[in-house]
Amino acid sequence: MARFFSMVTLAVFLLGSPPDLGAAEANAATKKTEAEVVVSVDSEMLPEIPEMVTSFGAAITGDALYLYGGHTGAAHSYSSEAQASTLYRLRMDGASDWESIAKGPGLQGLALVAHQGKLYRIGGFRAKNAEGEEHDLWSQAEVACFDPKVGEWSEMPPMPEPRSSFDAAVLGDSIYVMGGWSMQGPDESTWSRSAYRLDLSDASPQWEKLSKPPFVRRALSLAAYDGKIFVMGGMQEQGGPSRRVDVYDPATDAWSGGPELNGNMMDGFGSSSFAVGGRLYSSTYSGHLQRLSEDQSQWEVIHQLERERFFHRLLPLSGNRLLALGGASMSSGKFELIDVIQLP
Repeated sequence: MARFFSMVTLAVFLLGSPPDLGAAEANAATKKTEAEVVVSVDSEMLPEIPEMVTSFGAAITGDALYLYGGHTGAAHSYSSEAQASTLYRLRMDGASDWESIAKGPGLQGLALVAHQGKLYRIGGFRAKNAEGEEHDLWSQAEVACFDPKVGEWSEMPPMPEPRSSFDAAVLGDSIYVMGGWSMQGPDESTWSRSAYRLDLSDASPQWEKLSKPPFVRRALSLAAYDGKIFVMGGMQEQGGPSRRVDVYDPATDAWSGGPELNGNMMDGFGSSSFAVGGRLYSSTYSGHLQRLSEDQSQWEVIHQLERERFFHRLLPLSGNRLLALGGASMSSGKFELIDVIQLP
């Protein structure tokens, strides 16, 4: 059976709060930088999401927000009945409500990205067991494209190996996939040690293997920024949660280190990140909205969000606004409200 958490993480889940990290970590977790930064959050601008989910896919393209898949059940209880399989759309005109526009396989731990008006659904895992049965979880390699103009899914080249609990980002015309693991039913989970790119500008795109990542992590977040792919946090194969940041440069096919996220040991676990308005942001477990400094030397905690989300999605609404949707917190469970974050 797949083990989703290290023992220290499982202890955190059972106890309901992170362990005492000491004065140095506490200071890092509450670190603020620019007192003049003003961030406002509106949770009434957009309608609630149609299903309360974690570990789902979401993307914005054109004038609409899309949501697909995710886990709808109780924490650590996985079954085919608790995996969402509907593609929902919300037109961002201020007057529309969510609409169901397509069905697909029940999946969680997947990625959904947008490129030139189309959506790309990547990987994730399926639960073959029914509710109450022993977990039988299988990571997937399949990739599919949804064209809103056509209204149907079409198959794309599958990833070279099954993968879930990973993340994906689009830079230029390419999709980048990094992190995660492969669960194959009763077999021991295999952690991913590879990274891939799919060039969508190619008439017959195929997955290209990149230089080996200097990390082995899952439940991380990816973001395209400054011509590079930033890989934030996650759960390590050995050692529990991490706030480490790694940076991939497609121009040189090389990796470098970035500044660690702020916060306690859990703040890199289940984060979500996106660049907007020429800056890179990350939303982390403690409810911190973090921003990479202009010189890329440190992360600044610029706002404490009311909803402390993880396994959620942070998406760009405009040049100075972000959306935080879905996910859950240890204390209050899953969230229906969408937070519209007005940036400075």
